[in-house]
Amino acid sequence: MQILRRNLLKAGLIIASAMAFPRLVLAWPAQAFKVKSRNEALQEIYGTSELSQSEDVKLKAPDIAENGAVVPVTVSSDMANVESIAIIVDDNPSPLTATFELGAGAIADVSTRIKMGKTSTVLAVVKADGKLYSTEKEVKVTIGGCGG
Repeated sequence: MQILRRNLLKAGLIIASAMAFPRLVLAWPAQAFKVKSRNEALQEIYGTSELSQSEDVKLKAPDIAENGAVVPVTVSSDMANVESIAIIVDDNPSPLTATFELGAGAIADVSTRIKMGKTSTVLAVVKADGKLYSTEKEVKVTIGGCGG
């Protein structure tokens, strides 16, 4: 009973903090989601658009997405000191589709479903030790999900 009460109190404090200070608790790079190109998105998130291709960044996405509204994507890496992961779709109206900030010691493995309006390159970016590493894959879309 004591543990349940503590967990309820913690949850209540988190919810109250999120309601009182949403930009602090639930911060996101709002401007990065408004830009229209890969390089602009990278510049907004990381302050640079310089990437190094790396086989240590793993991107799992279908070759053909039958429905662009729900394209499953997984990005992972065995690199040390991964700080964040971003997923960018070049030909989307808003190329940045997701960013993930990872805490120290976190396993760099994220999965999500993204929207794609048409066939495009999906770029996975991993920031580790202050440097940006990437890999990319073209995904063919048969039914668009971004108004297409």
